[in-house]
Amino acid sequence: MIEEQGRVIAVEAGAVWVETLRQSTCSSCSVKAGCGQGLLDQLGVAGKRGHVRALSDLSLNVGDSVVIGVREELLVRGSLLVYLLPLLGLFAAAVLAEQLALSEPWVIFSALCGFVGACAGVRWRSRQIAADPALQPVVLRALLAGAVATF
Repeated sequence: MIEEQGRVIAVEAGAVWVETLRQSTCSSCSVKAGCGQGLLDQLGVAGKRGHVRALSDLSLNVGDSVVIGVREELLVRGSLLVYLLPLLGLFAAAVLAEQLALSEPWVIFSALCGFVGACAGVRWRSRQIAADPALQPVVLRALLAGAVATF
């Protein structure tokens, strides 16, 4: 389970909205100058706060500190879906256009169409499964006052 600490900012029936602080370890990294995350940190994006809706059966109030969690396999499956499927669509469409002996501009256009089509498929799939409780972050536990850094 991947865990993150946060603070409850809103309460719904069966869920809470949690504010988390995006943290980076760039200050201790040896390749921070050549990394995209390091560049974002230099631009001031590192300290931004994120808002996450997490399922909860605990009795929580606004301002409570909590630990939310997401299962690792969900993160891996989601990453594969978001990153790998569009690339596969791009390459599959390009290879198909090449096999049909189309000219190079048509191969490039086909590749872009395959990429856009796969991205649309990812978006459609994510909307289909967005409400599935098994795929949502959950509140694992509430923290005692003072057990979490101030936000």
